[in-house]
Amino acid sequence: MDNRSSMTALMSAFARAYHFKTEKQPVFADSAAEKLMTMEEYEGIGKYILSGIDFFAPEQKGKLPDSEALGYIVNTQLAPTPLARAAFCEESLKTAAMTGTEQYVIIGAGYDTFALREKAFVSKHPVFEADHPLTQADKLERIKRFGLAYNDNVKSVPVDLATEDMSEKILAAGFDRTKKAFFSWLGVSYYLSEEEISRTLGDIAGLCSEGSSLVFDFGDEGLFDSTDRRVKNMLAMAMAAGEPMKSSFDKTSLARLLEKHGFLIYELLGPKDIEERYFGGQREAKPFPDINMVLAVYKG
Repeated sequence: MDNRSSMTALMSAFARAYHFKTEKQPVFADSAAEKLMTMEEYEGIGKYILSGIDFFAPEQKGKLPDSEALGYIVNTQLAPTPLARAAFCEESLKTAAMTGTEQYVIIGAGYDTFALREKAFVSKHPVFEADHPLTQADKLERIKRFGLAYNDNVKSVPVDLATEDMSEKILAAGFDRTKKAFFSWLGVSYYLSEEEISRTLGDIAGLCSEGSSLVFDFGDEGLFDSTDRRVKNMLAMAMAAGEPMKSSFDKTSLARLLEKHGFLIYELLGPKDIEERYFGGQREAKPFPDINMVLAVYKG
């Protein structure tokens, strides 16, 4: 694939799939992610990750067999944030659906597998998957190639979020702004300036009826000065990929920005909260410091 975002999304899908396959009690059970790639792709991504052990975990080089070394890298460095935010998002979505939410919008959908796993939900609620046209086309081709299928309630919304009007595209796909909706916006805010984040929040607010919800993850004020090796590696990988992380927020400034667009924070999970909720026990996987998740509700 030529589109870099597709490769990033595929790597995230691999991390979710690998964690589900190898953990007896997965943080998040993504039973469909592996179905979106060939065995050659799956094994190739694993080998690629393992080749980076000098970067990810030099202290483990030569001490573990390859399968254990790969598991260590995935579960400690690549999977924790995608797993926790997916679990938080889908828990919040299901709660919202019990209180009147009728639509689900996934912004930056990548290879999200919700619509493949949660067939009962999708049979009752339209799901809009918005992402770059190349990523969307590749995902739909994979679904067809591997004998999977989408319910007619799943609406693909090809949109270049950097240059096109997201709201216009989502409305054209059949979104009803008079009905309560739930928006997920995961793994994106770090890479945007505060101005770009504000503009996106404004676009989302323009689609919201009162009581609609938004979940996203963000870096706090310690992100760019973190001494944690995993956080430093994350920042370095983003820089090397030509997509440097740009933003971080303290809780007060984040609340102020959300309120500007009519959102109030309903729940905010910091690293300690995330660990207690999703990473209890003696798990190898642990949440990153300086990474937080928020559920906000639109009040208008």
